[in-house]
Amino acid sequence: MIMFWRVILVGKIRFYFSLVFAKLMYYGFKITKLSSGTSVIGMFVLKICPEFLTYADSYINTKINVTGTNGKTTTSGLIAHLIKNDNYSVVNNSMGANMLTGVVNALAVNLNPFKKFDYSVIESDEAYLAKIYDRFDADYLLVTNLFRDQLDRYGELAKTKQLIQDGIDKKKNLKLMLNADDPLVASFEGENKIFYGIENVYYADESLRADSSAEEVFTCPCGKELKYEKKFFAQQGHYYCDCGFKRPYVKYRADVSIYKDYSILKINDINYEIPLVGLFNAYNALGAVALALELGIENIPENLKTFKVAFGRSEVKYLNGKKVLIQLIKNPIGANEVLKTVDKNSNILIIINDNYADGRDVSWLWDAEFELLKGVEKELVVSGTRAEDMALRLKYAGIENVKIIKDIKKAVEYTGKSADNNITILPTYTALLRINKIRNLRSR
Repeated sequence: MIMFWRVILVGKIRFYFSLVFAKLMYYGFKITKLSSGTSVIGMFVLKICPEFLTYADSYINTKINVTGTNGKTTTSGLIAHLIKNDNYSVVNNSMGANMLTGVVNALAVNLNPFKKFDYSVIESDEAYLAKIYDRFDADYLLVTNLFRDQLDRYGELAKTKQLIQDGIDKKKNLKLMLNADDPLVASFEGENKIFYGIENVYYADESLRADSSAEEVFTCPCGKELKYEKKFFAQQGHYYCDCGFKRPYVKYRADVSIYKDYSILKINDINYEIPLVGLFNAYNALGAVALALELGIENIPENLKTFKVAFGRSEVKYLNGKKVLIQLIKNPIGANEVLKTVDKNSNILIIINDNYADGRDVSWLWDAEFELLKGVEKELVVSGTRAEDMALRLKYAGIENVKIIKDIKKAVEYTGKSADNNITILPTYTALLRINKIRNLRSR
């Protein structure tokens, strides 16, 4: 018994020390700008206190996780924003570091041993969800979508889905907020499932539709190809099969109107305006609003309008006085939806890296429909460790006026000097981290 309490006491001391260490390290990075400090602090914290998540669990009342292939950072950021602006305390890994060290990093930097948070909103990498749930409790899990992504890490979609299901199976009382329009997401097994989905999509201008010719074919669990009454993009829509499998009952359903710089969700005759572009972001916002409504959060329409996007997710910055729109791309479906929104009159810079966090396999470039950039008249710049691969892909897409500048900083500076109007930057994840450190590229 004495040994048991001694272990508990030592663990608590390690936990408190790790919190102090994390905050000192965070402020050190902030002053020196040596690192963005989104994961490295978490790595050291786990060395000091391997049971950190177990101890951190008791400092948060309601725990929310967001996972899926695309939209995790935006969706979790929206949820945290709505909670915070309804005067609740919330901790969120807002920079998008969603593996184990990133989650620990966010908690260690924000937790205070003398107070509890009302909520945590934690974006979780699909492959790390079960590992997080081994040590950290959960009340809600929102799943955005499942697309092919980082084949070198996840393999095909069946594996990705199983990784998430493994996490769900660890928490029997977990409430699942699921995208009903994605047949893979809707078919997750759980005792408490709540669905959100889109009923109709309206475009304020037909030029905003920018339909892709790329089609995703998905089969029913019975093996037959799914049929659709409505199909919005990829496999998302109103699906059914002759065997009886179909889109489930949707509790939070929305009519969506897409405008050039914003979208409007209409849910139960209430309009929710979101300062985000594209149908893919409308899905993100719908998931966030649905969860906020489920939690009883108030003043949602007013607070949505003040949301500031996470870095690289439709983020606006300025370079040499010119407006820069930064849109993360990382897999075929996500890239296609972003490419549909690109201003072809802007100067475009595409940055492709193949580091671990990006996925080593860049074959997805050939599945993404870069043909949507046809008609771009200005020089298109490519950069990053796989700049040549991107240039080759653009050549086969029929885009000839391409310049390769492998060094990311030089590519950004070149684009800033040569641009006569707005700039669009499409980076992969580690490229996004790199450009975030370029001082001339700043928020207004």
